[in-house]
Amino acid sequence: MNIYVSNLSFNVQDEDLRAFFAEYGEVSSAKIILDKETRRSRGFGFVEMPNDEEAKKAIEELNGGTVEGRAISVTEARPREERSNNNNRRSSYSGSRW
Repeated sequence: MNIYVSNLSFNVQDEDLRAFFAEYGEVSSAKIILDKETRRSRGFGFVEMPNDEEAKKAIEELNGGTVEGRAISVTEARPREERSNNNNRRSSYSGSRW
């Protein structure tokens, strides 16, 4: 199961994230998402746990918990939505001039 973790302190590293979830079972991967330009944490990450029961228990117990003074949000990850080229902007131009 893929898990989304948000509102993380910018000091939390991949290894820290893995350790939070390892208490609940096997962790396949743990990744903090970094800003492409600055290479600093964006304050969220993803954890993958192969056992759904362990993952659900981790989500239930860690959601709303405090890490480095911040209340984190832990939920099951949803598939990423595709972005369109126009950034979902709609034009008020109707195509008719008159």
